[in-house]
Amino acid sequence: NRPAYRTNPQETKEIDNQVQELLDKGWVQKSLRPCVVPVLFVPKKDGKWRMCCDCRAINNITIKYRHPIPRLDDMLDELHGSTIFSKIDLKSGYHQIRIKEGDEWKTAFKTKFGLYEWLVMPFGLINAPSTFIRLMNHVLRECIGKFFVVYFDDILIYSRSQGEHLGHLREVLLILRNNHLFANVEKYTFCVDHVVFLGFIVSKEGVRVDPEKIKAIQEWPKPKNVSEVRIFHGLASFYRRFVPNFSSIASPLNELVKKDVPFEWTDKHDHAFQLLKDQLTNAPILALPNFEKTFEQECDASGIGIGVMLLQGGHPIAYFSEKLKGASLNYPTYDKELYALVRALQTWEHYLVSKEFVIHSDHESLKYLRG
Repeated sequence: NRPAYRTNPQETKEIDNQVQELLDKGWVQKSLRPCVVPVLFVPKKDGKWRMCCDCRAINNITIKYRHPIPRLDDMLDELHGSTIFSKIDLKSGYHQIRIKEGDEWKTAFKTKFGLYEWLVMPFGLINAPSTFIRLMNHVLRECIGKFFVVYFDDILIYSRSQGEHLGHLREVLLILRNNHLFANVEKYTFCVDHVVFLGFIVSKEGVRVDPEKIKAIQEWPKPKNVSEVRIFHGLASFYRRFVPNFSSIASPLNELVKKDVPFEWTDKHDHAFQLLKDQLTNAPILALPNFEKTFEQECDASGIGIGVMLLQGGHPIAYFSEKLKGASLNYPTYDKELYALVRALQTWEHYLVSKEFVIHSDHESLKYLRG
């Protein structure tokens, strides 16, 4: 039962407005519960503020429920051959789930104006993401992976033709209506040849980086401390599958964030920083995998790292890289090339295990390996 956080007059007024809006919608009610948590603000993309509950206290004593969250790369793999797309975003997705009757007191929160408790699922509860994705998987289970993928409240519908797409779209909308799930009419995208989905641009040509995200990387100022290096590296790493030898390029930045290493920005760090920005700015379009065709992989190794490319028909599907460390740094060239091959097979086993594939290597002795 922590005290309410202090707020300035503008924030106090915003809290009062948002609580009143929640009361009017029937999403919260006044409470007399003895256990409550404070609220705080989280900035939204549109510049507005979302009021959230600081649920750390209740989360610490909650029995954890872990529903599997879909992998982004698995969802993208399903889109091969699609030429037309639609995207639907659920309106206040979490708030479309009711709290179990009798459990409302567990969600109680406080402001300067009083105590309230949620009647719908709020942000901040540790089991909220798993609960929501379980609902979406249950409601849409018959169609997931056939002509659409779902990631929390984002639904991407994909088809090979417009006629087919209209049928798919109608089916999804009927499922949502029958289950009383409501879409956000301000955020839908219907029947387009490319669409922004989870930080990528998806089209029939393949997957490319979102220019809006890359613009932020292009304009990123030179880091002034370890924390800023970590933030930049984390954002760049999200797109590492687009960058050949990402690990080798980023190696100086990784060294800079190690524990007990003093922060000193030098030419080698600046070179790595600028090179990553350039590579991401000019990132290639990655083809979507066709599991009916033969996969190929090209392996290479250098003094400090390995780099591998997965491709089909000469078009890259993904890049993988890894910095060598420990004993592997002292491997002879043959062993480094072999290590690159082994790591590629481990990383892309799910692509390669079902049929024959082709390995390209510039190391002559690897040609004599036999399965």
